[in-house]
Amino acid sequence: MTQDELPRRQRELLLRSAQLRLTLAQQTRIFRKPLAIADRARDLLQLLANKPAWPLAATLLLVAWRPSRAFLWGRRLWWAYRSYQQARRWLIGQG
Repeated sequence: MTQDELPRRQRELLLRSAQLRLTLAQQTRIFRKPLAIADRARDLLQLLANKPAWPLAATLLLVAWRPSRAFLWGRRLWWAYRSYQQARRWLIGQG
């Protein structure tokens, strides 16, 4: 490549880079809302982990107010937790 061709090639590459950035921004726009929801869920889980008294208080209130419903939800949550653990073990075993 000669010295005269270098600035032209640089301009071409900069233009191509700008086009690719625009295309990427348009194609990833669809992920903004789901990722924002995932960020909020993560933030909520971190808040609950940092302040365990809140979920404990809510659980005790539910048990005192509606024991049968609390028992039903407790069984469902226990089933979900066990399913998660089994799936995790299975996936780790596969990897």
